[in-house]
Amino acid sequence: MSALDPVDCLLFSLSRAFCSPLTVFIQIQGCVICLTLAIGWAFAAYVRNREINQMKDGMKGFGEHNLHNWKSQITSLYGGPLEFLFLVESTEDPTYHAVSRLVTDFKDDVEAKIIVAGLSTTCSQKIHNQLVGVEKMHKDTKYVFFLDDDVSLHPGSIGALTAEMEKNPDIFIQTGYPLDLPSGSLGSYCIYEYHMMHADDFRHDNYGVVSGLRDGGYSDDMTLAALAGAHNRLITSPPVAVFPHPLASDLSFSRYWNYLRKQTFVLEAYISKINWLMNKALFSTHCYLSWGFVAQYLMAMVHVIAALQIYIKGYSYEKTTCSTGGLVLASCLAICTFTELLSMWNLTRIEVLLCNMLSPEAPKLSLGTYNWSMVFVALLVDNFLYPVSAFRSHFSQSINWSGIRYHLKNGKISKIERNKDMGPNFRDLGGTHLYGKKGAPPKASFLSSLARSLAQWCQPKKYDV
Repeated sequence: MSALDPVDCLLFSLSRAFCSPLTVFIQIQGCVICLTLAIGWAFAAYVRNREINQMKDGMKGFGEHNLHNWKSQITSLYGGPLEFLFLVESTEDPTYHAVSRLVTDFKDDVEAKIIVAGLSTTCSQKIHNQLVGVEKMHKDTKYVFFLDDDVSLHPGSIGALTAEMEKNPDIFIQTGYPLDLPSGSLGSYCIYEYHMMHADDFRHDNYGVVSGLRDGGYSDDMTLAALAGAHNRLITSPPVAVFPHPLASDLSFSRYWNYLRKQTFVLEAYISKINWLMNKALFSTHCYLSWGFVAQYLMAMVHVIAALQIYIKGYSYEKTTCSTGGLVLASCLAICTFTELLSMWNLTRIEVLLCNMLSPEAPKLSLGTYNWSMVFVALLVDNFLYPVSAFRSHFSQSINWSGIRYHLKNGKISKIERNKDMGPNFRDLGGTHLYGKKGAPPKASFLSSLARSLAQWCQPKKYDV
């Protein structure tokens, strides 16, 4: 039998080291994380599937109607007055002319206007636009509905959400999420794709909503979540509040990294001491679990490679002093990972079905463009990079977003710099087309594909169809 070569010796030593009590705990912990995520996604799938069954029960007897009649029914669920306000930074904003044409085209059908908000000076540009919109809304407005510009609504969404607010006046914020795979992020609960609130909360600055956002606010999501927690207010998300969200076909890794930086940077903003403590707890827990999640796969890879070397080169386990316990741990991880991915697939399948039922006349969404092996790789890379991005945000206390550099001091924006040469002017990861030709994915490089998959895992929150 041949002697062990140095590389094999190192490999077997690592395999033995990864069978110590501490590393065994880390690997078991990783399996528990996988199963916890699988259970959470299974529960979310159950809730959404129950909503689908209720919709199917409600559709019995209406099979003779065509899609046009069905659309007219769901769009008439809300018959009250509606006012649409489009907020732009300036007339030089690329969206200004496009929105102006849209408002003109539909001037006889809906009440809509475009408002130039101007530049923010004390808060983020997004928050500034929202507050200007609230100031300009109709005096009789009861609910205000903030919607990002890259989200597609279902025909009956506004009526369904308004009905929920009417049914339960104690709701402070009603949220919704894009159709994507859950990130597993502990912070994803506060990353909303839209939110609906009571207009009077803004008119009267209830709970410090306006002042909390206006005076140094960076993230509307985190600020509102903090206010809700501080005043024991209710945040809800109806099962039907799932909306398709396209990713840009030219998504690069640098663009993904900038987006991840934005998601971790929100943990540096706070409005109170309690909010600061909660953010730091979230920061520490997320970093620990993210790297703990990745570490188990690195250890399992070492165990598997060591076992392959022993088999290929004919070593005996006694000579290598390796334990078969490493393979047992790797096998358990494989089972847990398969369960996790199966749960993710099932949840996404149900959410696709739900979106197709909510928008019956739209082109059908499909899982056909999903590369699940790429999603798994993205899961690992994203969890590895999240702590890196979080530490970068903590020590820099500044970020360049949409061509604007924000500086934080004591959890609030203290300085805003605008420079056309500052960097790329990307606001998010959204694309311009939701439905590709016959559902075919766009041609892209491996890095572009990985970046899009990474984006689906970032908190929250994008889905490529």
